[in-house]
Amino acid sequence: MNNNILNKNNKKNNRDSQPDVLDSIAASFIDFLRFERHLSTNTISSYGRDLLIFKKYLIQDSKEDFMNLNHENILLFLEKLYEKGYCESSVSRILSTLRTFYKFLLIKGDVKKNPFIEIENPKRPKKIIETLDENDVKNFLDRIPHSLKLEVRDKAMLELIYSSGMRVSELVNLKLNDIDYEENLIRCIGKGNKERIIPVGKTAIHYLDIYIKTARFNLQNKNNLRSSEIVFLNKNGSRISRQGFWKVLKKYEKLLNFDKNIYPHLFRHSYATHMLERGADLRVVQELLGHSSISTTEIYTNINKKFIKNSYFKHHPRSNKSESQDKDNS
Repeated sequence: MNNNILNKNNKKNNRDSQPDVLDSIAASFIDFLRFERHLSTNTISSYGRDLLIFKKYLIQDSKEDFMNLNHENILLFLEKLYEKGYCESSVSRILSTLRTFYKFLLIKGDVKKNPFIEIENPKRPKKIIETLDENDVKNFLDRIPHSLKLEVRDKAMLELIYSSGMRVSELVNLKLNDIDYEENLIRCIGKGNKERIIPVGKTAIHYLDIYIKTARFNLQNKNNLRSSEIVFLNKNGSRISRQGFWKVLKKYEKLLNFDKNIYPHLFRHSYATHMLERGADLRVVQELLGHSSISTTEIYTNINKKFIKNSYFKHHPRSNKSESQDKDNS
């Protein structure tokens, strides 16, 4: 680091050059995330957007050297975020980014302490997780047509995403050699470039096999080498995008006159909920979803209070309903 740039005796020059210094350090930080922490492109882009918000604040509103922020400086920054309409979840994400960024600066020796380490994230309102019940999923998936080549692709994609609980980013990046038809397994590369193996139901494997043997061959662009190993292709023979998958969902929501709002992550939520409702171990579901923390998976244990209540009355030996059933059977 150029100490002359950061010299406190030259505060005006230091202040004027801050954006350039921040850009340079941020570029090193992004390289660190990409090559050493192996984070996904989407996650790295999110870090970049948050740093840009911070940079704009430094240019437009702050008079402070970003290398020497204190508690009060950060509170002013947070106040400015709320003034601009950022919600608690966005502020929490920005704080997490900056906490990681300053940890990086601390390791490099550019700062003496991480000023964000003692700043707590704002309490976020409990997120209500939406799901489809099992009949809704069956009603949706069973009615998807599969005569045309794009319909066959769509049927395979939608059966697979519910059967596996994959993220959409994982689904659209799935490769041909990631599928084990004999064992009904899918090799999945998730967040942080972490690999996991997911069992897949016979229905999903069946339609996946049909798609690859018929429709995919007709969709494939022989000149597009980048997508030659990708499973799900668009009509031009390139990898289908996340936006493309979203459009597919919306098309069938309208076509089938489905009375619920369908979005990609809804199938992942439903997958996890249905697994737990049918007695799957929480740790197993954590592994299948690729969650690094069990607390992330635990949100699915709180979203179906009616199911939990019914399960209690059905199975607990001393619940009133259970006791009355035992008397009737005696």
